[in-house]
Parts: sequence; structure tokens; C-alpha cells
Amino acid sequence: MEKKPIMVVRSSMPPYEEFIEEIKDLWESRHLTHQGPKYHLLAEKLKEYLGVKEISMFANGHLALELAIEAMGLTGEVITTPYTFASTTQAIVRNGLTPVFCDIREDDYTMDVSKIESLITDKTSAIMPVHVYGNVCDVYAIEKIAKKHNLKVIYDAAHVFGVEVDGIPVGNFGDMTMFSFHATKVYHTVEGGGLVFSDPKYQTKLAQLRQFGMQGQESVPIVGTNAKMTEMHAAMGLCNLRHIDEEIAKRKKAAERYLQRLGGVKGIQLCYPKDNVKGNYAYFPVVFDGYKYNRDEVSDLLAKENIFARKYFYPLTSDFEAYQGKFPIQETPIARRIANSVLTLPLYADLTVEEVDRICDIILQ
Repeated sequence: MEKKPIMVVRSSMPPYEEFIEEIKDLWESRHLTHQGPKYHLLAEKLKEYLGVKEISMFANGHLALELAIEAMGLTGEVITTPYTFASTTQAIVRNGLTPVFCDIREDDYTMDVSKIESLITDKTSAIMPVHVYGNVCDVYAIEKIAKKHNLKVIYDAAHVFGVEVDGIPVGNFGDMTMFSFHATKVYHTVEGGGLVFSDPKYQTKLAQLRQFGMQGQESVPIVGTNAKMTEMHAAMGLCNLRHIDEEIAKRKKAAERYLQRLGGVKGIQLCYPKDNVKGNYAYFPVVFDGYKYNRDEVSDLLAKENIFARKYFYPLTSDFEAYQGKFPIQETPIARRIANSVLTLPLYADLTVEEVDRICDIILQ
């Protein structure tokens, strides 16, 4: 009998009855969007959980990132990483700015801070690092560089919901941090995203930008877009937030089993938790470098058994056809090597230890 498919990710869902109960009052109020009661309640609860001063929420994380750049008035060049999802680079380019690609570290695939300063020019206005797979960038070094060169810092934190560094919630680093609330993330609102920051001056600008640039009903002082989070999405967020700690605990069990089974195997490179980081076990990346099977062969072996891993991230965003000939593309050899060798294995709250063993048995056969 064919075994059930195991996908690389699977959305966490609250109990059905809990979600129905949460949305019942919407049939009475008919307040479905435009920052209603559920939006505001979720904002307060997320500020508390994430340990941040301010939050502004949006229809999705990508629009949040685009509007963060616009709200901060960035110009010229933004130093970022090509080892990320399409959204990061596209948010920069769609704002009319030029991405400058910095290479990554060998061990955790975050931006290599030792290579940032050589990329700074008189056109550089910001650094946009990416916390990858739940791994946190060297936030202290980035802060030092940014202050030295008077640059803004916007973190793409799509993968690090709930993560802390030295007991400090990750959203407290940089000028702004973007969290994705997409359905496949550790925490989700089905679709959604948020910007967290400490300076309250951004609240009004972001509120205008996400609602067509409007200020009240009759004044439109800036050009904006439609990036509002609905009450339905906020309701899902409220439900999922009640269960987030238990969901992360389940992910941890699966991730630890992978580390037990695959750790120390020649040709298999893993990311290990750091002592000063409270993780969220968002993804489980494996780099196959010198193993008896290459990345593509492992992916094929798993697929034959109805197990679907993902080449995440591949290709590098700097290789996208859309950017060729538009601006200089920096060489990032470490990012290229990792992108050509990485495979993220299935990891989600409902993944059992037995299923992890099944996956590892195939890889180690």
C-alpha cells in the first residue's frame, strides 16, 4: 500500500471549533476589514508575544517589506543577500532601488558581516539582512556597521517568529523587522505579515501606505496601495497564537530527531542550534557536499517514496532572469555553493518521529 505523502511543509491549524467561535461575531458586526477589533487585538497580543514596542500588520509579508522601504525613504543601493526567497530582492527592486549582493556564512547561511563594508558606497542607504531557516544574523556586528556608516537596517525575519538572541526578542534589532505570517510559516494568519519597530513615527505613514495613501476619507497626501489585513485573517492569527508554543515544541522534537540521525555523517552538513539563541525550528536545511548522493539524487530518492523535500533556496535571487543587465551582479561563491547543494527536509508540527526516521532511512540507505 502506498504510504501517505509527506510534504516539505504543512500548515498548522487551530481546532475547527475554536476558529468558528472566533469568527462568530463577524456575522453580527459585519466588520471584515479596515483595521477592525480583531486586527487591533491581534496587534496587542503580538506585541506582547514578540516583545516589541510597535507593530503594523499587512495583507502579506512581501507588501510589508515593500512598504517598510518606502516608509523609511530609502534611496540608491541596499546591501542584501542573494540567499533568500524572491520577495526580499523584489521588494528592493520594485522600490526603484539597486540590490547589492553580499555573500553568506558557511555555517548558518546568514549574511557574512566581514564582507559588508567593502560593498558600501556613497549610494548605500541601508542593509537588508535575512534571518534564514530560523538562524539569526550577527545582529551586533550589523548594528555596529550601520551606526558607523549611518545606514538603516531592515531585517527580513520571515523565518524567525518567536526567536530570541541572548534573551532579546529578535524584532528589537535594526530599524524595522518584517515577519511573514504566510500559511507555511511557524506562525500564520493564512496570509499576512507584520513590521515591528520602536519608533512610533512610522505608524501613521505605514497606515496610510497600506490604504491607498489616504488620511481620513477625503485627503490623499501620498500614493499608497491596498495592503490591509482582514478580520478573518486576524481571527486565524488570534487562534494560532494561543497554540504557538506547543507548535514550536512539536517542531523541536522532529528537528532533534533529524540531528540525531543525520549528525556526524560524512558529506552531510547540518545547522545546529546556538547556545545563545532560543529557536523556533522553522526549517531543516541539509547541505549534501561530498555525500554518496548529491542533493538532486537525494531529492529524487525521497520523491520516489512520496516524500517531497525542497531546494530552498535555489536558485540565488541574483540569478533571476528579471535582473540580468539591469544592475551589476556581485559574485557570491559561498551562497552559490550552498544553493547548489541544499535541500530542506520536511518539518512541521505534525511530523512524527517515525516519519522523520522513514526520511532518514532513505537518505542513509
